[in-house]
Amino acid sequence: MANLKDLKNRIASVKSTRKITKAMQMVAAAKLRRAQEAAEASRPYTERFNAVMASLAASVGGSDSAPKLLSGTGSDDVHLLVVMTAERGLCGGFNANIAKKARAHAAELLKAGKTVKILTVGKKGRDQMKRDYADHFVGHVDLTDVKRVGYADAQGIAKDVLTRFDEGEFDVATIFFAEFVNVVSQIPTAKQIIPASFDAPEETDGPDTLFDYEPSEEAILADLLPRGVATAIFSALLENGASEQGARMSAMDNATRNAGEMIEDLTIEYNRSRQAVITNELIEIISGAEAL
Repeated sequence: MANLKDLKNRIASVKSTRKITKAMQMVAAAKLRRAQEAAEASRPYTERFNAVMASLAASVGGSDSAPKLLSGTGSDDVHLLVVMTAERGLCGGFNANIAKKARAHAAELLKAGKTVKILTVGKKGRDQMKRDYADHFVGHVDLTDVKRVGYADAQGIAKDVLTRFDEGEFDVATIFFAEFVNVVSQIPTAKQIIPASFDAPEETDGPDTLFDYEPSEEAILADLLPRGVATAIFSALLENGASEQGARMSAMDNATRNAGEMIEDLTIEYNRSRQAVITNELIEIISGAEAL
């Protein structure tokens, strides 16, 4: 049985930890609101942008004049995986789940005889991926000093990816991130961005609308597809930001409750030990008095 001094020190230590986790939970809750609003505000634009791009892509079809970002290189031998995680930890399984999905995808590609290249965004993803795939790393984007992710950050990542594509370094690019659902649910997601893939436009009950494009659909796509890559990356960064704060809030809430339960258990053990010490002292006093 631990002595009273050790138990008292341990209780004080756990109480200090609970204060820290409680403070981190409150900070995450404040950041979550802004991050969630930013992620939700970006979704209508992203959905509408993809709908327009899907319509244009459907009209172009598989023509020889289709932009390379849409038609691809004609091969899928080399894959670039853009793994987007957080710069900090203490957010539950947020980073681990994204890295796990990326590792599983990489393993499938390697098993099929494909070449895999990995570009990481965020230190935590880099640390987890390099354990098994350090030889496949081709770059890393550090956002540690970025207080609030903006479109310019997404453009920088997109420029890096597009430059590599233009230089023929890969055939297919896929981004990995966590889609924010709520505080307790963040879904690890893989999305192919090169060659661009769009869902077919939804059919409406009304009469079909014909559009005349000026310039041609191919020219418009050639201009919008690079922007689409940046938009997809920016949307993923915003989803990641909200998911990270939601996961951290949930993790710190669990840690705070666990610390409270540990304090209760340690307090009970302390009181029992103290009672045992007092009882032993009384027995010694009584025994000494009877001996006299």
